[in-house]
Amino acid sequence: MDRAEKAEFVTALNGVFKDTGSIVVAHYAGLTVADMTALRGQMKEAGGTVKVAKNRLAKIALKGTDAEHISDLFQGQTVIAYSDDPVAAPKVTMAFAKKNEKLVVLGGAMGATNLDLNGVKQLASLPSLDELRGKLVGMIQTPASRIAQVVNAPAGAVARVIGAYAEKNEAA
Repeated sequence: MDRAEKAEFVTALNGVFKDTGSIVVAHYAGLTVADMTALRGQMKEAGGTVKVAKNRLAKIALKGTDAEHISDLFQGQTVIAYSDDPVAAPKVTMAFAKKNEKLVVLGGAMGATNLDLNGVKQLASLPSLDELRGKLVGMIQTPASRIAQVVNAPAGAVARVIGAYAEKNEAA
């Protein structure tokens, strides 16, 4: 990387640190290329991104952001996972770390909030935005369908009563 590429990378990473919902920092020493490709694929599917960045450049990019407090995590072979959805990056990273012990989650940030390993685990256990939206739509639709049933029930009852009288008169 020459100087211009480094400056461009730092600027792009600074924007990421300012605009994302959550950031997870982990050590990836010992992961194979296939493992990293699988992690990137899972993260992309969830709406996040995984990047391997030089620690020095990442620390420079963190300056002036809300997540500046996590700069001490950038030691050794680190990988950054981030997403706009605050739950997506921690959820995918923790799920991958359970299957592969070579990915060691160090911590992260959600805005100005510092997250240690337990904080990342708790964030990963929350439902994602899509799951919450699904539950909300389900809660909204349930009363509407019940209202429709209640409104239709008297009409059905009246129709059954009239039908019963008609059958009674035909029989007589």
